[in-house]
Amino acid sequence: MKILVVDDKQSLSELVAQFLGQSYQVTTMENGLAAMTWLHEGNLPDLIITDLEMPEMDGFELIKRIKETGLFSDIPIIVLSCRDSSTDRVECLRLGADDYMVKPFNPEELLIRVDKLLIRS
Repeated sequence: MKILVVDDKQSLSELVAQFLGQSYQVTTMENGLAAMTWLHEGNLPDLIITDLEMPEMDGFELIKRIKETGLFSDIPIIVLSCRDSSTDRVECLRLGADDYMVKPFNPEELLIRVDKLLIRS
């Protein structure tokens, strides 16, 4: 099972990749634009974890584009952000995200949420 982690903070991407890499094959991208390019090159992850605040293409736009594209619309998305407002949560869920976690986060909780989404899909 493949997971795509999209975050402009490399230290966070590496932490997530290291933790989830024990159970999954993890690829990291630094922003939504790079992630979309990677997807259009024929890469299909089983799940996407994205930050919201990134240069070039933010997480909101990434979720919107993934859900608009028939090819990728079934891929579950978990948002991992420092933004803890219910407005952001509602917007992400409305756009099609499956889950929303606030940084700093418990890696074990993230793993459980990932497992649940992947078992369900």
